[in-house]
Amino acid sequence: MCSVVQLPTITEQSRTQVAYPFDEDFTIKCEARGNPQPIFNWTKDGKPFDLLSDPRIVAFNNSGTFVIQNRGIITNFQGKYRCFASNMLGTAMSEEIELIVPSVPKFPKEKIEPLDVEHGDSVILHCNPPKGIPPLHIYWMNIDLQHIPQDERVSMSLKGDLYFANVEENDSRSDYCCFAAFPRLRTIVQKMPMTLKVSRFKHANDSGSPNAAVTKANFIKERKPKLLIPPESAGSSSSVTVIKGGVLLLECIAEGLPTPHLSWVKVTGNLPKDEPETENFGKILKIDQVTAADEGTYQCTASNPMGRAKHEFHVHVEEPPRWIKEPEGGVYSVGTNLVLLCEAIGNPEPTIQWKLNGMPIDSRTFRGRISAREISLTNLQLQDSAVYQCEASNKHGTILASANVNVLNIAPLILTSDGENYATVVGYSAFLHCEIFASPAADIRWTKDDSIEPLSTLRYELNKNGTLEIKETKKEDSGSYACWAANSVGKRAITANLDVRDATKLVVTPKNPRVLKSHSILLKCQSEYDSHLKHSFKLSWRKDGDELPVNSTEDGRIILDRDTLFISSVTLEDQGVYTCVASTSLDSVTAELQLVVLDVPDPPEDLQLSENQNRSVRLSWKAGASHNSPINESIIEFEENRWEPGRWQELTRAPGNDTTALLSLAPYTNYQFRVVSVNAVGRSQPSKPSLRYATPPAAPDKNPENIRVEASEPNEMVMKWEPLKPVERNGPGLEYKVSWRQRGVEADWNEETVKKHSLTLRNTPTFVPYEIKVQAVNNLGSGPEPNVTIGYSGEDVPDAAPSGISVDIINSTLVRVFWFGIPRDRVRGHLRGYKVSWWKTKSMLDGKRHHPEKHFLTFVGDRNYGMIPGLEPFSEFRVTVSAYNAKGDGPESSPVVFETPEGVPEQPHFLRILNVDKDSVTLSWGLPKKANGHLTGYILQYQIINETHEIGPLNNVSVTNRSTLSWRLSGLSSSTKYKFYVKACTVKGCGKPVTEEGLTMAEGSKGIGKISEAVNPTQKFHPIEALEPGTEYTVRLVTKNWVDNNSIFEDVIETRGRAYAGIYDGISTQGWFIGLMCAIALLTLLLLTICFVRRNKGGKYSGKWIYLKEKEDLHPDPEAQSIKDEIFGEYSDSDEKPLKGSLQSINGDIKATESADSLVDYGEGEHGMFNEDGSFIGAYSGSKEKGSVESTGSSTATFPLHA
Repeated sequence: MCSVVQLPTITEQSRTQVAYPFDEDFTIKCEARGNPQPIFNWTKDGKPFDLLSDPRIVAFNNSGTFVIQNRGIITNFQGKYRCFASNMLGTAMSEEIELIVPSVPKFPKEKIEPLDVEHGDSVILHCNPPKGIPPLHIYWMNIDLQHIPQDERVSMSLKGDLYFANVEENDSRSDYCCFAAFPRLRTIVQKMPMTLKVSRFKHANDSGSPNAAVTKANFIKERKPKLLIPPESAGSSSSVTVIKGGVLLLECIAEGLPTPHLSWVKVTGNLPKDEPETENFGKILKIDQVTAADEGTYQCTASNPMGRAKHEFHVHVEEPPRWIKEPEGGVYSVGTNLVLLCEAIGNPEPTIQWKLNGMPIDSRTFRGRISAREISLTNLQLQDSAVYQCEASNKHGTILASANVNVLNIAPLILTSDGENYATVVGYSAFLHCEIFASPAADIRWTKDDSIEPLSTLRYELNKNGTLEIKETKKEDSGSYACWAANSVGKRAITANLDVRDATKLVVTPKNPRVLKSHSILLKCQSEYDSHLKHSFKLSWRKDGDELPVNSTEDGRIILDRDTLFISSVTLEDQGVYTCVASTSLDSVTAELQLVVLDVPDPPEDLQLSENQNRSVRLSWKAGASHNSPINESIIEFEENRWEPGRWQELTRAPGNDTTALLSLAPYTNYQFRVVSVNAVGRSQPSKPSLRYATPPAAPDKNPENIRVEASEPNEMVMKWEPLKPVERNGPGLEYKVSWRQRGVEADWNEETVKKHSLTLRNTPTFVPYEIKVQAVNNLGSGPEPNVTIGYSGEDVPDAAPSGISVDIINSTLVRVFWFGIPRDRVRGHLRGYKVSWWKTKSMLDGKRHHPEKHFLTFVGDRNYGMIPGLEPFSEFRVTVSAYNAKGDGPESSPVVFETPEGVPEQPHFLRILNVDKDSVTLSWGLPKKANGHLTGYILQYQIINETHEIGPLNNVSVTNRSTLSWRLSGLSSSTKYKFYVKACTVKGCGKPVTEEGLTMAEGSKGIGKISEAVNPTQKFHPIEALEPGTEYTVRLVTKNWVDNNSIFEDVIETRGRAYAGIYDGISTQGWFIGLMCAIALLTLLLLTICFVRRNKGGKYSGKWIYLKEKEDLHPDPEAQSIKDEIFGEYSDSDEKPLKGSLQSINGDIKATESADSLVDYGEGEHGMFNEDGSFIGAYSGSKEKGSVESTGSSTATFPLHA
C-alpha cells in the first residue's frame, strides 16, 4: 500500500486560540498525511505567512505545526491563519484558525462627580467595563467588599450598570464600586468609587416634620413606570437575533414610584413547553438551548398602582451553516466520471464556494461543470487527482469540507496476509478476510480446497471489502480457502485456513430453584467445550448482571468454586437471576436461573378499627410482603387487660389475602388486636397491636359445662362443673346458682348460689339419683335456662355376695368359673365388676396340704363368668367370687373346691453323659422338678450331628420303669458327635426334653468328659453329683454368657476312691451329726435370705459350674420350636421376676373350641394382662412363691480323641 500515491489529508488542526499573557508559548497545530509526504504553507488574514519571519516562531520538520514564544510584544501575531498541505497530487486546506492576543483590561482613570438626587428619583450608576476575553462577571460592592443589596427596586443590568427605580435616603453612600472580573485572564479590575447623595424634598410651607416631609415628597414623586431598558428612544418594540442552540436573554428595567413589578408574556409564535425562566427579580427572561420554536414576539410589562409600561421584543432565531451533504472523495479509475455534491443550510442562507487544491476554481479554465451545489467531471485522467474543498459561509460562521479525488490505474493489492489461520465454533459465523485495494475495482471470488468453482451457496456471503462470511458453520467447513482478486491491470490471490471447533454448552442446575430463607442452596454449572480450547476456557458467575468475585464473600457465606456456587444462610437479598458464563477464545455462552427465596410474610401493618358495635368490630390491616409464597390466611389474636393481661389468644382466622374481618366480641372486655400472616413457609411476626376497644358488660350468654358428681362419702354428694372462662363472664359479680332435687320425688328445687365451682351436700341417701342445674349469674342478670344433669349421691361397698359358683375344668392349668351376679340395689353404687380369688389347698400327687396363698383376677363389667389360667396341674384349689364398685369389694361367696387333672411333667433336672466308649455311652438324668402327675416312664432320643447344622435321623428308646434314672446306649459309631434328649412322661404325655451333646471315642483312646450346670446367683454352694470315684476334675465358676477364658473361680479336685467309703458308714445316724447339719441348714437359710434381699436391690450375675469347658449348642432341639410356644413364661436371671403362667399346657391339650375364648374372659390380676394367645402376662396378686433358675438349654460334653 505504501507504493500507492495519496493526496494530502489534514488530520489535526487547532481551533480558535487565545494567547494568554501568563502562558510561555502558544501552539498552532496543523498535521497532514499523504504520499509523497506533504509540505506545509500558512496564510495569515488571507496573505502568505512565512514561519521564518520572526525568531520567536519555532517550526517542525514534516509538520505544519509551529509554536510562538511569549516574548516581547506579540499583538502583531493576532489574526486568522490557514494551513495548506501539498504534494505532487494536490493541496489540502485547513479551516481558519483565529489567534486572539488580548490586552490587559483596565478602567480609565477619571474623576466621577457625585450625584445629588431627591428622595424618589430614579438613578443609573454606569459601570462601562473594559473589553476583555469573555466571560465577564460584574459585581457592585462597597469599599469593604460588601455586595450592594439588590431587589426589585435596585438591580444591575446585563451591561453592568446599577439601576435605582427610585432612591431612598439610605441609598446615600460614597463608595459605590464596580468590579469587572475576567476569569480566563485571571484578572479583576475596579472602577473608581462613586458617590450618591439622596436629599429630602422641602416645600415652601413645610412645617419641619421629617415624616411629614417624606410623605409629602413621596406623594409628589409618585409616578407610573417608565422603561429604562430598552430606552424610550427604541420605541414600543425592538428586534432581537439569537443563535440556535444559544441562550436568549431579554431585559426590561423600569423606574417609577412605587417600585414597578415586571412580568413577561409571549404574544405570538408557539408557546414554550415550560414556563420561561426569569432572573434578576423578573427583569431578565432567559431561554437556554434556543430552538426555532422559541421565535416570536415577547412582551414585558412594568406596572405599579400609578400605571404600566410595555415593550415588545421580536425574536428571530438564526443559525450558522451546517452540512446537509458533504462532498465525498475516493479512488477513481481512469475513464470514469466524477460528481461531487455540497449542500448546507443556515440562517441566513449560506453561500457556497468551491476550491481546488485550496484555490478558488475559475469556471473559465475548469474543464468540468461547476454550480453552487455540484461539481462534475467526465472521463477522469491521472492528472485530475486533486483535493476539492467546499466552503459554506454566512454571517454567523464558515464551515469547510474536503474531498480527495485520487485517479489511479493499478493492479489489485491484497492487504491481508497470506496463509492466515482462522477458527470458529459450530453454529457461529466465520469471517475470512481479503482486504483489497485496486483501481479499477477488482473482481473477487473465493474457492475451497482444490476446487476452482467459486463458493456460491446461501451460507456463503461475500462482503464489499472482500471478506467471506460463512454462516452457521459446520465441522465440514474446516479446510483451506483461496481469495482471488483481478482487474484489467492484473490479479492476485491469497490462502486462508479455517478450523471449526465444537461449540461450548452449558446446563445450570437446579432450574429456577426455590429455597427457604436461612437454608442453603448449591448451584452447579455443567459445561462441555472443545478440548482444543481448554487453555482459554473460563467460567464465571453473575448475579443480576454483576459478576461475582471468585473468592469467598461475606465471611464465607457465598462460596464460588469454579463451576459451583454455594450460598449458605440464604437471605432475601440473594434472590435474583444467576448467570453462568462460559467463554473461550472463540465463543461465549450463558445459562441462567431465577433463584426465588421463600420466607414467612412480613408482619401486617396499619391496623384500623371500624364499624364499632357492642358485640363486634371490624378490623382492617395492610398485608406485609409475602416473600414469594402467597398468604394462605391471617390469624387474628387478641389480648385483654382485665383477666389475663399480656396473654395473646387466637380469636379467628381470615382466609387467603383478605385484609379485613368482622370480629365477634365478648362483653365486658378491653380488647386490643394483632394479626399474624401465614404462608406455606410459616407464620410472620405479629403486627403491632391495634388501639384498645372496650365492650360494655352484659348478662352471661352461657352456663357452666361438664356438670358432674364426683366420688364422695356414702352420705355425701359433691357437685362440680367447669367454671366459665374470664371472657365468658360478660360482666362483674359472676356467681353460680345451683339447683337440685331427688329424681322421681315430687319436691321443690333446692337452690344455693356459690362463687366457686363446686358444692357439697351432706346427709344424702346412699347412691340416689338427683336432678342438678347450674346457672351463671352476674350483676347484669342471669344466663340462659340451664339443662338438667343426673347425678348420684355417694356410693358404699356392695352388701351381697354372688351365688351359684361353679367351675368348668378346661385343662390341667385352665378353668372357667361361673357365678350369679348380685341384685342392682345391693351394689350400692356403679358396678365395676367381679373379683375371683383362688388358692391351692393340696397336691394330688403326694396329698400334702399347702399354706393358702391367695391369687385373684378382676373381671370388669356386669358378667357371670371368667377364665383362671396358670394353675398347677393335679392339685386341689378353692375359689370365691365377690362384686366391687368404686368404694371397694363386697363380701366373698362361699368357697367352691375343684381339682385340676394331671398334666405333662417338666423337663428332667439334668442330663449327664458317663462312661463314654467308642460305641456306647451311659446317660444319667434327674427327676423333673414338678411331675404334674404320676410318672409313667421316660423317652430317650439321640441323633448324629455335625458342625454344619446337619442332623441325622432321630432314634427313640422308651424307658417304662419310672424309677430308672440312667441308661446305657449301645451300637453308636466311634468318633461321632451325638445329641441326646431325655423327657419325662405321665398319662397326659411327655414334657420338655433336656439335651446334651457328646462325642464318642476313637479306637484305643481314653475318655475325658465335661459337664455344665446352671447355678442360681443367690447360691453359696452347689453339689456336683455322679462323679467317678478316684478321678481328677477341674472345676470352674464362670458367668452365664462366658465369652473368654476368665473364670470367677477355678480349682483342681480329686474324688476319693471306693476304699474310703467305709470310714463314713453309720455317721449319718449319730445325734451330734444330725444337730450339726440342722445348725448348718439354719445358717445357710439366713445367708440365702440376706443374699436374696441384696439381689433384689441389684443382682450381680448368674453363672454356671463348668467342669472343663462349656460349648455353645449349635444344633437346636428338633422339637424345640413346638415346645417353645408352650413354655409357661419367661424368667430373667438378672431380674428374678416372678414366674409367669401360661394358658397352654405342655401337651397343648386345649381343644380348638375351648381356646377360642376371647381375652375378655380372663380377668385382671396385679397387672392384669394376657397375650393374644391367652398366655398370662404378669404375676398373680398376693403370690409369695419365687422361681429358681432352671437351665432349659443343653449342656455339652466333649471328649478329645487320642491316637
